[in-house]
Amino acid sequence: MTTFRHGLGVSVTYDAVEVTWREAMRRALYGAEGFYLRERPDRHFRTSVQASPVFAEAVLRLLLRADAALGRPDRVDLVDMGSGTGLLAARVLAAAPPDLAERLRVTAVDLSPRPADLDPRVAWEPEAPYGIEGLVIANEWLDNVPLDVAEMTPDGPRLMLVDPSTGDERLGPAPGPEDLAWLERWWPLRSPGERAEIGRPRDEAWASLIARMARGTAVAVDYAHLAGRRPPLGTITGYRDGAVVPATPDGSCDITAHVALDACAAAGERAGARDSTLTTQREALRELGVTGARPPLAQASADPAGYVRALGRAAQEAELIDPAGLGGFGWLSQSRHREERS
Repeated sequence: MTTFRHGLGVSVTYDAVEVTWREAMRRALYGAEGFYLRERPDRHFRTSVQASPVFAEAVLRLLLRADAALGRPDRVDLVDMGSGTGLLAARVLAAAPPDLAERLRVTAVDLSPRPADLDPRVAWEPEAPYGIEGLVIANEWLDNVPLDVAEMTPDGPRLMLVDPSTGDERLGPAPGPEDLAWLERWWPLRSPGERAEIGRPRDEAWASLIARMARGTAVAVDYAHLAGRRPPLGTITGYRDGAVVPATPDGSCDITAHVALDACAAAGERAGARDSTLTTQREALRELGVTGARPPLAQASADPAGYVRALGRAAQEAELIDPAGLGGFGWLSQSRHREERS
């Protein structure tokens, strides 16, 4: 049994099996038998990386821009956070022009075992390296950083405790001072029954990544929401075998929650980032040349095979920029310069 002491001298005792959502997510996703240590993401949900090689082409354009901004140094980094199968890192490396490829240090960051068929030029690490000079891409990484859930009561916000084996919840203690401050700044709860996911661990994870950069650009791509438009009941959910399932943190499914990317942006700036841009995947990819435009009909008779290929590519691009789907993802881009390091 675990006892929490609240204000006015009241003590409430809970069964020890019930833990905070942050701890439940940590165990379910990254514990000894955690979901991400034994499963590959592509078996359970579709990401932009799996949807089309066009996404890797867009990341390569970002990398080329970062390389040019750095003056084409002798070594340039590509760091792929939450790499999963390593597909994005491998595709970018394979498509890189020779001058870039020979200078490129590619690091895939993931806690799962290294895929046996991954290009040997791709380093596989459990955490990002220090002194990054180049591009960091965090595609659907922050949404799996464990975090706590709070619910508003007549007495103020309270943490939710969850039974990992069933997903059943009950009210727990009040959040600590730092989490209360985060809620008030980024996701204020006003009415009883409103819920929020306390994104402070995501802010810290992003800030830590920015701190590991010497110079270059970091991009986070994720399910996101912004201040003033937070969902009143939160977003925590589960995925298994391509379907949405109840968020039961027993290790049998992915557990995810949308990201307060504006809060992450502020944390990145405190860590030394500059030139912050918050936009959608649709707008970011369109700026990188991904338009979804269909080929001209005249090509169908002049070059039938090429027309079919172009139609297929247009369909892939359209999926990536669909505002009701992948195109609705949030994109946070921040840069850092050498002289800003402490």
